[in-house]
Amino acid sequence: MIERYSRPEMAQIWAAKNRFQIWLEIETLACEAQAELGVIPKEVVPVIRAKGAFDIARIDVIEAEVKHDVIAFLTSVAEYVGPEARFIHQGMTSSDVLDTCLSVQLTQAADELLADLDMVLESIKLRAYEHKDTVCIGRSHGIHAEPVTFGLKLASYYAEMQRNRTRLAAARENIATGAISGAVGTFANIDPYVEEYVCAKMGLKPEPVSTQVIPRDRHAEYFCVLAIIASSMERIAIEVRHMQRTEVLEAEEFFSKGQKGSSAMPHKRNPILSENLTGQARYIRSLCIPALENVALWHERDISHSSVERYIAPDATVALDFSLRRLNGLIKNLVVYPENMSRNLNQMQGLVFSQKILLDLTQAGVSREDSYRLVQRNAMKVWEQGADFQTELLADQEVIGALGEAKIREAFDLNYHLKHVDTIFKRVFRG
Repeated sequence: MIERYSRPEMAQIWAAKNRFQIWLEIETLACEAQAELGVIPKEVVPVIRAKGAFDIARIDVIEAEVKHDVIAFLTSVAEYVGPEARFIHQGMTSSDVLDTCLSVQLTQAADELLADLDMVLESIKLRAYEHKDTVCIGRSHGIHAEPVTFGLKLASYYAEMQRNRTRLAAARENIATGAISGAVGTFANIDPYVEEYVCAKMGLKPEPVSTQVIPRDRHAEYFCVLAIIASSMERIAIEVRHMQRTEVLEAEEFFSKGQKGSSAMPHKRNPILSENLTGQARYIRSLCIPALENVALWHERDISHSSVERYIAPDATVALDFSLRRLNGLIKNLVVYPENMSRNLNQMQGLVFSQKILLDLTQAGVSREDSYRLVQRNAMKVWEQGADFQTELLADQEVIGALGEAKIREAFDLNYHLKHVDTIFKRVFRG
């Protein structure tokens, strides 16, 4: 984790203190269940609950010697608990603690990310309604296509982020499983009730077949969902970067008082937030591959996944959390220039209405092939000579003969393209 891109609320989930606290709770809950089953004396449980503690520095010292993090942790706990510590970890294996803890941490992280998405969704919705009727040019392949509204662009982002929220909620549900099944997952030395008890208390479901580790397809899904969210985030960021280009300038990131854009050129106002989000998305996506490769472990378990997850679990969640908060601020503070949108819309002298002319010609009885030819030959004059599209159509005897002047002028009505904006908004925002 890089402090520059970390929020304390997310970073603390992956801090050693939180991790060891979860380990201690898992071990203590397992003792409670074992006591109910009569495996360990009931009177030791209050002692373990009251005295259970750990020292992170001490754990590090012990691990340096024993080369095993769970054993180091248990040794530190035993130094606090005393003789009753011999009943801790009865019938359990390291993965029972590690995997169950990771599931808890990933659900905690998911809850933070879901809250982030809710903030982003609310900000997009507010700006979408603000600009529901702010007309701008739609583009395909980077080239002017037909009129849209800026609100429709934002509505598209809202619908995509809503899908992402659904995906993340499902991934949270699927990752929220625990395993307290012992070596190779057969419950030979521990009763399944212990797993059920611990999971219920930790807000998890028992893993149906843990094979000593929780199957990593669950984790792969989780990280792939984070990558999809990052990609959606980048789609918005790239649109902002385009809109802020000097020759476009339909919108730009808020530029605060005292902010500087370049160490060399005092005039610069750069889309640094959007560019940062693009970079963050690249990094988050890169963590998908190791997560997918972790699915194929040897036999009932190995630890080839372990070192990978120590990197990617904190990094992916922290980076996405930071990025969604940055995206939210970007959207809320985005400066929009409707007059520049109108200027760009009219830049191509009416070419954006070409499809309406094409359709009107076919409705008037002209073949589609001839209609396309007639419209295109006039459109090319606009591209090549800077002519006015409507003027050229009105001077084309074949076109005016088929449509008449009034029909041609009617085809240049902007409202024709915007008549279903309300319908789309109702679909996206459900009224």
